[in-house]
Amino acid sequence: MSLIPATILTGFLGSGKTTLLKRVLSEAHGQKIAVIENEFGEENIDSDILVTDVKEQIIQMSNGCICCTIREDLRSTLHDLADKKRRGELDFERVVIETTGLADPGPVAQTFFMDDEIAESYLLDSILTLVDAKHAVSQLNDRQEARRQIGFADQIFISKSDLVAKDDVEALIHRIKHMNPRAPQQTVHFGEVPLAKVFDLRGFNLNTKLDIDPDFLKEDDHDHHDHDHVHGEHCDHPSHKHGDGHGHHHHHDDDVKSFVFKSERPFDPAKLEDFLGAIVNIYGPRMLRYKGVLHMKGTERKVIFQGVHQLMGSDLGPAWQSGEKRISKMVFIGIDLPQDVFLQGMEQCLV
Repeated sequence: MSLIPATILTGFLGSGKTTLLKRVLSEAHGQKIAVIENEFGEENIDSDILVTDVKEQIIQMSNGCICCTIREDLRSTLHDLADKKRRGELDFERVVIETTGLADPGPVAQTFFMDDEIAESYLLDSILTLVDAKHAVSQLNDRQEARRQIGFADQIFISKSDLVAKDDVEALIHRIKHMNPRAPQQTVHFGEVPLAKVFDLRGFNLNTKLDIDPDFLKEDDHDHHDHDHVHGEHCDHPSHKHGDGHGHHHHHDDDVKSFVFKSERPFDPAKLEDFLGAIVNIYGPRMLRYKGVLHMKGTERKVIFQGVHQLMGSDLGPAWQSGEKRISKMVFIGIDLPQDVFLQGMEQCLV
């Protein structure tokens, strides 16, 4: 059986996850999707698209999709679904996991790497995060879960942008870009998203990701510290009011931040492994996503590296082309990570 692609759908309470999911499920795309709802009952995929049998944890939908609510843990639900598919009891092609609005997507993503049986049945395709433009500023200021959901994302959808001023949407997009520069952002209305933006993004399948988007690590050309002016008068949330009374928002207030390491010198593989092992031991829980294309001594191929929290791994990517500049680029996205420690440490691993 080929691997079943899995998508994690996350976003703060009320950001429009269920609206997007209902649209994906009811669209006539001919795909059979299994949905795992990890909700606390605040919003279920209800209504006419379900053919329900209350006693059964797994519900068959009218268009051939299936839906189950997690009553045990995610691992046993995934095992159960894969098992039923193997035995021919359920027919589906992919899985979408809708997390509760207060969830940290990290442990959900880790499930796909830490359990051998799940790793042999599923391929984690991507983490999609919905952001509610109307309430995002206060949520990002006051709720770490909302910031973490952005830090983990492979693709970000901004909902309810029609309810706020254009300048505010632009300021939000800019702020999110500093938290997670590698996730494309798109505004959506009432969950109207083309399926190509939802499925088969291969956010976790690195070689393919690089073929699709070789510039995923491109940064702004100018330094991050030039950006404080972008927020400001639009931000009236109490947590923006500083002592001097001007209410100016600095993006440095976000504890989820990203920074990029770049170098044209090759890495010493043993030194890099030791250093990354050491920082993951100390900062792992705060390291949301880290990902890079590395120029490594001893190989003519790119080394593709990525991690989530304490889990990390590398793969050989395509060969460096003749005449191509061999530059290592690595992005770190995390909570209050000591940037200087990381960047100096990486520097010391170069040949």
